[in-house]
Amino acid sequence: MTPRRIGSTPFRTGKLALGCVTFGREIDEPRSREVLSYAFDHGITLFDTAEAYGGSASERILGRWIEDTGTRDSLVLETKTLAHRPEDVERAIVGSLERLRTDCIDLYLLHRLSPETPLEETLDALKAAIERGHVKAIGCSNCTTEQLREALAISHRRGLPRFEVQQPVYNLAARGIETGFLPLCRAENIGAIGYSPLGAGFLSGKYLESIPAGSRFDIIPGHQNIYFNESGFAIVRRLAELSERARIPMVRLAMAWALRNPDLTAILVGARTTAQVDNAIQALGQTLPEEWFEEMDRFSQPALIS
Repeated sequence: MTPRRIGSTPFRTGKLALGCVTFGREIDEPRSREVLSYAFDHGITLFDTAEAYGGSASERILGRWIEDTGTRDSLVLETKTLAHRPEDVERAIVGSLERLRTDCIDLYLLHRLSPETPLEETLDALKAAIERGHVKAIGCSNCTTEQLREALAISHRRGLPRFEVQQPVYNLAARGIETGFLPLCRAENIGAIGYSPLGAGFLSGKYLESIPAGSRFDIIPGHQNIYFNESGFAIVRRLAELSERARIPMVRLAMAWALRNPDLTAILVGARTTAQVDNAIQALGQTLPEEWFEEMDRFSQPALIS
């Protein structure tokens, strides 16, 4: 995978990145380490986690693996926080550094923006972390276009560090970022790293009849409202039809479609098994007919509405 610079940061990544959301929550440490090693051995070097994943278990597992394998200097390390008040941000960064067993976090993202804490206060705290050398660059996940535009204006007006990377959801059933958000990132040279390219497994088709016990939507039912609607199920049924005709798994078609967007610096792959990482690798390397992508574009048009 040819590395690409992440916005205006000094860091680079291939088109595939590893999301560590499943570690300690859906799979145990031995299986997590197997996924980590498999991804790294196949050229994936951007690893994304968060203090909230598995009650911080994901950061701990990733930190131990990095220490044991001696791979820190070969990775781009990204984590996220739910903290916004300055004192909470400082504590959160110290905690993540300890769990990740590193002295610096490459990309530190707010998991979402807070309606209670003024963004200026949070950015002040992040500026202090950058000055201390604890963080290299900052960003945010789950921003709207207007929130990102306002955040950039605040940074410019106050002379504060700006969001250099964004992490939005992006897949066939959630395409809203195409119309405003991604053009803004492109214009401002902000790295955009899409997550949930398979809609947390929704685009695999396994939820058409029921919600399997132990599945992602069984564990986190709150995410159902994004996909479990008439438009979402219609997209899955059309994807299933194409999959049957093409004789290619639905998940590989959906992954290939997401990877094709040039405005996304990388796509995060969340995996429970090495086979799921392999699906993404094969989707990236496989050449598919242009008419299949055109068909997926057409039947997923309702998902353009954000």
